[in-house]
Amino acid sequence: MTAAADAAEAAALLAAVPASRRVALVDPRFVGHVHALRLGLTDPRFAAASIPGALTAQPEARPALLRALQRAVAAVGAGSPVAPPGTASDAEDRTVPGRLAVALHAEGTAVQRPELGSLTAAVPTGPGERTAARAAVTAVDDEAVRLRGAVKAHDGFFTTFFISPYSRYIARWCARRGLTPNQVTTASLITALIAAGSAATGTRGGYVAAGVLLLLSFVLDCTDGQLARYSLQYSTMGAWLDATFDRAKEYAYYAGLALGAARGGGSDDVWVLALGAMVLQACRHVVDFSFNEANHDAVSNTSPTAALSDRLDSVGWTVWLRRMIVLPIGERWAMIAVLTAVTTPRIVFYALLIGCALAACYTTAGRLLRSLTRKAQRTDRAARALADLADSGPLAQGVAAVLRRPGGGFTAPFLALAGALVMVAAALFAPYGGWLTVGAAAVYAAVSGLAVSRPLKGALDWLVPPVFRAAEYCTLLVLAARSDVPHAVPAAFGLVSAVAYHHYDTVYRIRGGTGAPPQWLVRTIGGHEGRTLVVAVLAAVLIQGSGFTTALTALAAAVALVVLVESIRFWVSSSAPAVHDEGELA
Repeated sequence: MTAAADAAEAAALLAAVPASRRVALVDPRFVGHVHALRLGLTDPRFAAASIPGALTAQPEARPALLRALQRAVAAVGAGSPVAPPGTASDAEDRTVPGRLAVALHAEGTAVQRPELGSLTAAVPTGPGERTAARAAVTAVDDEAVRLRGAVKAHDGFFTTFFISPYSRYIARWCARRGLTPNQVTTASLITALIAAGSAATGTRGGYVAAGVLLLLSFVLDCTDGQLARYSLQYSTMGAWLDATFDRAKEYAYYAGLALGAARGGGSDDVWVLALGAMVLQACRHVVDFSFNEANHDAVSNTSPTAALSDRLDSVGWTVWLRRMIVLPIGERWAMIAVLTAVTTPRIVFYALLIGCALAACYTTAGRLLRSLTRKAQRTDRAARALADLADSGPLAQGVAAVLRRPGGGFTAPFLALAGALVMVAAALFAPYGGWLTVGAAAVYAAVSGLAVSRPLKGALDWLVPPVFRAAEYCTLLVLAARSDVPHAVPAAFGLVSAVAYHHYDTVYRIRGGTGAPPQWLVRTIGGHEGRTLVVAVLAAVLIQGSGFTTALTALAAAVALVVLVESIRFWVSSSAPAVHDEGELA
């Protein structure tokens, strides 16, 4: 920390700091809480941030800050204000850092202004104001505020009342010992994998240990985010790990339960139930993602259903009831853990399928009502996001290039649903190993291409990606289950896991504003319609021996390798976005 006598000396000192470092300017008269300074000056997610009397700039915002400071020196020397008068920020914060924040914003550099709540950050101009500011600092315990701020503003009932009351203190303990959120995230993954291994033993003791370890993994899963918020240790890598590890932990645990059932029950094969649970959960998530992407920037986004929802959220008990009905991750993992310890894997999967199905019906029905009753014009960005989420491969893209679907607000979801029903019905009822299923897959590819041949801007077009996910995943599930080939369903479980990872990766890239994965990746792994056709052909050709299992395993390994290599390359690159889970309940 270096003191500057005036703005000119501050500009000289700033210019001497290496360009790769963050810098901060703080008015020497500043009075406030230490945590207010942390929030304003140490959050790595923003190029520039400001609180009253203080301003920070990351390396990318340093040139703009230096230009603004040099203009400030010239303006003050000429007797002119640093920034244009009449702005709200100028009226509220007339210090040099405050005026520079206004200047940066005017130049086009976004300046984050964190909500301080009860924290104090002020620059007193007289003894009376200084005394009042110091009294305000004394009146509020900033460590208590910091601990409260470590917890998500919106979370599930189980997490809020059974985890967060003590996990925030674990987060503080970790922070004081120099542990990072990424280390806690990794510990959560390892704990969940050990839980899956315990479940795979097929013994009652293993099931009890698995339930306890799964809950411990969830505690650590909450702790990593709270540690990031408590110590402001946000990172792109951490956001990616947190986003993807939750799915990896849950699906690995499903696999562990399926292995345990086979070992403990002898002939109790629940792999179909495990794969069904994974398919249902993945489809639930894509409904959430697709609906939110379609509507988060919609113009004239109004709906009587949304207004009713807002009124219900004003009553305390209805808020918690609605959060529990959707079976978010806290409630879901608690249910899985308890049922694992006291029942059997089959019962765990039955409860999971029933609970997730009811939750999916509830949330999807509400979103359908909102979509049908709101008057909204969807943007080009939303249509692009839905097209990316659709994951159309070369076959569908080729059809879309030469054909255009008929006009009408509901034609896209209708075509997608019709194609999906043809595909799944053929997989279910056509003679197994016949070419009728392959023909249905070809029809599905053509119809899915027709569905996305125009921008997805209709009221219900957000249904197109989840319908495609359900068609692909359910076809895999049904064909593997009907094959009667040993280990075909576990192989299909691996293939769905690899493909689902690709779909989640697409979601988080879109959320970060960087767009979908590159087209070469989508073409290489075939798109949803290409993979569905390939699996249908394999089922028709490899009807003898274990060839179908081997082919599914090889396909799963190939998809996983290509997707993981590209995903890791992207998320460790400098262009990767920071995606955070505020408000995420699933």
